Amino acid sequence: MNVLHIYKDYDPPVKGGIEGHINILANGLKEKGIQVKILISNIRPNLEKAMINDIPVIKVPELGRVSSAPLNPNFPYWLRKLGQNADLLHFHFPNPTGELSFLFSGLKKKTVVTYHSDIVRQTVLEKFYYPFMNNFLIKADKIISTSPHYICSSKILSKFKAKCEVIPLGIDLAEYNSNTCVNLPVEFAGTKRGKPFIILFIGKFRYYKGVHVLIKAMKDLEEARLLLIGTGPMEKHLRRSVSEFQVNKNVRFLGEVSDTEKIKHLHACDVLVLPSIYRSEAFGIVLLEAMACGKPIITTEIGTGTSFINQHKKTGLIVKPNCSLSLSKAIQFLMHNPDVKSSYGKAGQIRANNFFSKKTMINRTLKLYEKIQTSNDEIII
Repeated sequence: MNVLHIYKDYDPPVKGGIEGHINILANGLKEKGIQVKILISNIRPNLEKAMINDIPVIKVPELGRVSSAPLNPNFPYWLRKLGQNADLLHFHFPNPTGELSFLFSGLKKKTVVTYHSDIVRQTVLEKFYYPFMNNFLIKADKIISTSPHYICSSKILSKFKAKCEVIPLGIDLAEYNSNTCVNLPVEFAGTKRGKPFIILFIGKFRYYKGVHVLIKAMKDLEEARLLLIGTGPMEKHLRRSVSEFQVNKNVRFLGEVSDTEKIKHLHACDVLVLPSIYRSEAFGIVLLEAMACGKPIITTEIGTGTSFINQHKKTGLIVKPNCSLSLSKAIQFLMHNPDVKSSYGKAGQIRANNFFSKKTMINRTLKLYEKIQTSNDEIII
C-alpha cells in the first residue's frame, strides 16, 4: 500500500507535537511494509527532496505564511503529481494549504484525515475557509480523532461523528524507561531544607500554553522550583512575568534540550504541569512522556484530549484554566501528600502502557487504512 501524508511541516527539522507524531507514524508504517511519502511546505522558496530514514520527504516552495498557513502556489500540482500514485491520502488537519490543494487538485482518492485541532484564534481565516473546510471533511472517507472528548466538544468535528474513529496518539514508551536522574543546575540542586519540589513544563512558549499562569502561581510556592524547557514567541513576555511576579529565584528557563536531557528532567521532576488556556492544546503528547516516566501530571479543563489522557485524582489533577490559584493549590496538594503523588505516577504509567503506545497507534491506523481500502463505498465528489 502506498500512502501519502500531507501537512505543513515535519520533524526533523521542525519540533512539534504534530510533526513528531507524523514522524513516529510514518516510520512505524514503513516498518509494517507500507510505502510512505511525506508532502510538506518548505520554509524557503525552492523545491527540496530529501530521504529521512528512507522515507521520501518533498518540500514545496513557500512564499511565506499567513495565520500559520503556508503560501504554496505549486502545492496543488505536487499533491496531484504524488497523489496519483498513492493508494491513500492521509491529511493532518488543520492545514488550509493542503486541504484547499486537495479540493483544487481534482484527485479522487481514498482519504483519511487526522483532526488534530480546531481553528481557534484565526477567526478571519476560519470565516473565509469554513465552506472549503466543510467540503473537504465531507469528502474524507474517515476522520481520526485523537480522543473521544474532542469529538464531543468540537462544533466542527461533532457534525462528522458518524465517520470519526478514535485513535489516540502514541509514543515509544521504551525510550522513557531509563530512570537516570539529571544533574540539575546548582541553584536547583538543593536548599537548606533539602531538595526542592521540582515542577516541570515542556513545550513551545505559545499563547495557548498558559505558562504565564503557571509563573504567577509560583508566588505561592516559595519552596518549589519551576523548570521551563522550550522556546517560542512568548518567551520575552514570560521572562517579564517572572520579574513582575518577583519569582526569579524560583523559575529557570532551560531553553531547548536534547531528547536524552528531556527524559532525564522528566525522571528528576516531581510533577509535570500543562497549564493550557485554549483548545489549541488538543492532546498534549508531553503528558504521555511524563506518565511513561511514572510522574503525576496537572492539566486544565479545556474540553480536549488533555482530560482524556489525565484522569482526575487517578493519574493527576485537573484544574480550572487561566487560574493561578487553582494551579498553586493543586501543586501544594502534591507537595504535602507524597504518597498520593506516587500513586498518581504509578497509575499514569499503567495508563500510558495500556492506551498510548506507539505500537497500538500504528496497528490501529493500519487497520483503518485496510478497512478504507477494502470499502466498496464510492468516493464523494
